[in-house]
Amino acid sequence: MTAELFSKEKQPYRPLADRMRPQGLDDYIGQDHIIGEGKTLSQAIDNQILHSMVFWGPPGTGKTTLAKIIANSVKAHFISLSAVLSGVKDIREAIAQAKQWQAQGELTILFVDEVHRFNKSQQDAFLPYVEDGTIYFIGATTENPSFELNNALLSRVKTYVLKSLTEQALITVIGNALNNDAQLKDYNVEINEEALHMMAQASDGDARRALNFLEIACDLAEADVSGMRHIDKDVIQDVTSQSLRRFDKGGDLFYEQISALHKSVRGSNPDASLYWFCRMIDGGCDPLYIARRVVRMASEDIGNADPRGLQLALDAWQTYERLGSPEGELAIAQAIVFLACAAKSNAVYSAYKTAMSDARSSCSLDVPEHLRNAPTQFMKDLGYGKDYRYAHDEEGGFAAGETYFPESIGEREYYQPVDRGMETRIKEKLDRLRALNLSSRNKTEK
Repeated sequence: MTAELFSKEKQPYRPLADRMRPQGLDDYIGQDHIIGEGKTLSQAIDNQILHSMVFWGPPGTGKTTLAKIIANSVKAHFISLSAVLSGVKDIREAIAQAKQWQAQGELTILFVDEVHRFNKSQQDAFLPYVEDGTIYFIGATTENPSFELNNALLSRVKTYVLKSLTEQALITVIGNALNNDAQLKDYNVEINEEALHMMAQASDGDARRALNFLEIACDLAEADVSGMRHIDKDVIQDVTSQSLRRFDKGGDLFYEQISALHKSVRGSNPDASLYWFCRMIDGGCDPLYIARRVVRMASEDIGNADPRGLQLALDAWQTYERLGSPEGELAIAQAIVFLACAAKSNAVYSAYKTAMSDARSSCSLDVPEHLRNAPTQFMKDLGYGKDYRYAHDEEGGFAAGETYFPESIGEREYYQPVDRGMETRIKEKLDRLRALNLSSRNKTEK
C-alpha cells in the first residue's frame, strides 16, 4: 500500500523550458556559426577533444544547455556553480570533487554561470586547476568578457559568441514543445500562425522566454466544447503585454544601442536614428540620458556647420525636464531628426582634441608679455601689455600679423572648417584672415 502511494506521488514541477532542454547537438537549435559542420567547437565535440571556454551571449541563447551537451558528449562529470550564489568555498569543494575523479582517470567540467559576477580573486582561484587539467572550465556570461574577466583567465580559454535566436528558430522551438512535451499534449493546444509569429517576436531572441510565454498561454487559453485550447493573438497580447526588450543599463546592450543611435545621426539617417531612439525608450532607458547624448552629438558631429543643432538639443533636454514622459520624448525625437538631417562637421571636435594634446604636452609655457594684462604701473614697467595691438583700432577690426601663441610653439591651425553648412562661410573668412597674417608677417621679416 505504501509503495503504491509513493508511485502515485506527483513529480516535482519543472518549467517547460527545463523540460525541453536539448540533450544532444541534434536537438540543439541555433548557433550554427559555432557548432555547424566543420566548426571548431563541433569538431572538438565530435572528436571528444575538450578545452576550456567561455560562452558570451544574451539570455536564453543556450549557454547552459550547450555546456551540458558538451559534458555528455565527452562523458565528463558536470559541476555547475552560479557566480551569484557561490563563493570561494564552493569553488574549493568543486575542485576537491574534481581531484577525486581525476585520480580515477575521469574528466570534470566546471560550469560557472554569470561568471562575470565573480571578483578577481574568485576568478584567479580557477587558474591552477585549469592549467594542471583538474578541470575543464566553461563560463557563461551576458557581459563582454574582455571587460569583465581577468586577462589571466581569458588567456586560458577560448571565447565563443552566442547570438540571439532568429524568429524562425524560435518558431521551431515553440513547435517542438507543442509536438513533444507530454504535459502540453495533454492540453490539446492549437496555435494559429499569427499568434505563433507574435509570440516569437515578443520573445526577442530568447528561447527560454518563448517557452515561458507558451506555457502561460496554454494555461490561459480557453478550451472549446471538444476540449481543444486555442491560442490566438488576444491570448498572446495578454501574455506578452508586460514584456520588455533586452536593455541592460550599464551593460553591453546599453552601449551598443546608444552607439548605434549616435552613428545613425552622424551618418545622416533620420529613420535609423529614430529606430534606435525608440528601441532604447522601449527598453526602459532614461530619456534624460539620451537627451544628454544628443547634446554631445550636436557639438561633436554638427558643430558650426549648423549651430542651431546645439540650441535645439538643449531645448529638447529642457522640454523633457518640464513635460516628462511621454510628451517630452517627442522633443528629443525632433532634435534627433534635425541633427541627422543637418550639415555635418567634426572640425571643432578635432580641433579641440589636437589643442588639448598640445596643451598637455607643452608644460607651463609663459603667456607672451604683450598678451598679459597690466592693471598696475609695476606690471607695465615689467613690459606687460607692451606692443599689444587692439584689434578694434586696426583696419577691418583685425590686427594682421599679431601673434597669440607662446613663442616656443609658434603658430597652430587647429580648426579646419569643412565645406558644408555655415562652416563654408567660416572657412572663407578664416582663409582670408590667415592670408592677411601671412602677408603682414612677410612684410615684417623683410
